Amino acid sequence: MLNDLSIKNFAIIDELNVAFGDGLNIISGETGAGKSIIIGAVSLLLGERATSDMIRSQTDSAVVEALFNISAYNGLRQKLEEMGFSASEELVIRRVISRSGKNKALINGQMATLANLASVSESLINICGQHEHQVILNEDNHVDILDEFGGCLDLFSEYSKVYSQFLEVRARIKKFEDLRRSREEKTQLLKFQLKEIADIDPQPGEDNQLADEKKVLLNSQKLVDLAGQSYDLLYGDKDSACVKIKEVQNQVRQIKNIDASLVLADTDIEANFISLQEAALNLRDYSKKLFFDPERLAQIDERLEMLGRLKRKHGGTMESVLLQKQKIEEELKQVFSVEEELEKLGREEAVIKEDLTKNALALSARRKEAAAKLKNSVEREIHELNMPHASFEAFFKKRAADKKVEDYGPKGGDEIEFYLAANAGEGQKPLNKIASGGELSRIILALKNVLSRTGSVATVIFDEVDNGIGGATAEIVGRKLKEVSANHQVICITHLPQIACYGEGHLYVSKKVAKGRTTTSVEKLDEKQKIEEISRMLGGVDVTETTRKHALEMISGTKTAGAGKKE
Repeated sequence: MLNDLSIKNFAIIDELNVAFGDGLNIISGETGAGKSIIIGAVSLLLGERATSDMIRSQTDSAVVEALFNISAYNGLRQKLEEMGFSASEELVIRRVISRSGKNKALINGQMATLANLASVSESLINICGQHEHQVILNEDNHVDILDEFGGCLDLFSEYSKVYSQFLEVRARIKKFEDLRRSREEKTQLLKFQLKEIADIDPQPGEDNQLADEKKVLLNSQKLVDLAGQSYDLLYGDKDSACVKIKEVQNQVRQIKNIDASLVLADTDIEANFISLQEAALNLRDYSKKLFFDPERLAQIDERLEMLGRLKRKHGGTMESVLLQKQKIEEELKQVFSVEEELEKLGREEAVIKEDLTKNALALSARRKEAAAKLKNSVEREIHELNMPHASFEAFFKKRAADKKVEDYGPKGGDEIEFYLAANAGEGQKPLNKIASGGELSRIILALKNVLSRTGSVATVIFDEVDNGIGGATAEIVGRKLKEVSANHQVICITHLPQIACYGEGHLYVSKKVAKGRTTTSVEKLDEKQKIEEISRMLGGVDVTETTRKHALEMISGTKTAGAGKKE
């Protein structure tokens, strides 16, 4: 239930704090005072997109915040926890719109997305205004409305699971059928690509090895010179390192002959001599193997060009070329086994089709039962709404049993549209063919009243319920709203006293101009003020004692008329 609503710097609203109660809450006021702006602010809390032109002029940001009591909604509290938000008996939603574009949404003080708000608001508020009219008039939504009313959602959920499996297997079948149709062309292409790689026969790391070999070939003379010079310095020259070490050995022996206390093993010096000698000989042998081979260099360049061409075609690296080779080999196996795969998928599809048909028929049967109950419930409502000869039908244009399983859709095999005949002797027509705004408002109210007994939404807001109606019909509409408020908190914007008199709480919206700026305010009316407001709605600017007396009679009459009971 919506307890408190706070609005700041939104449209022509400067700052507004509104408290709502249980039952039927009426909002009235002069045209243009800002009543619908309040509903627009609430829409933001439900995840509607925000734009900077919603912000009051000469301010940088707008804020909308609402406090909900969700103590009776365990499922919603569980959903909040699953989404990562703290959950208690109270829920606070806050939207901040900034001209800088840094908009924020918060749920119980934690940052949230618009998708989070939309998900949470499903159980909080339903706004029945122009958008709701469009939803109910849209044929595509009629099956959803029937499913909700008739308790078909469990069967629909089962159907949806199998339908997803059906779409998946159909997609796989199509893939293999396409493959079969283009098999020859595909096979030739894959064979060509595989042969191109196989003929060159690239090896892991081969390009790097060839690049290293090419580098050596191109620098062979320099390497020979460096190796030769190193050999000479170590061993070949008359004053090489090895010659000098031999001299050191002789001198150490002479020292030891004179002074045996020198701790220096002759073997240590000999080991260094041998190591340097071996290094020198390795350098000599290495230089003998080096020579510039232009024929080998040409072979390497040719091979690197072939490998480079493969790399350019298949990912840029030798690893990607080899992976592509593996992938092509697997695709060729698939091409050759396409018939086997299609046969296997065909068997799988047959099982899924059987399950899908069973689920679709069960869902259709439940919907047929629900359609009969919805017809009776809606007709009872619209008859009471001063349309005594109206008839309503949830018409099955096609049923699942009339279709092939391939023609089933995401909502089943049924094609359902709501039809209405407003007057005696008229044929039923689709709802979207109804010309009268008053008739449309009443049928939507009838549907809302019926659906409110099965729905779980906490608060229902009616923004255009009095469109095109008046007199006795308006009084009946007021009574119906009172009935809806027995199951839900109802907030209703109205211009009609016949509806307003049923309110348990009454809010008056007005606007004034101060210092050149327009400001909207909301006042909660006490019983005396409520009589004055309904008198104004009855008599216009000049309120007389007669209109006051009439207003008091209307209010008194609602208390004896009896309210709807929870079902």
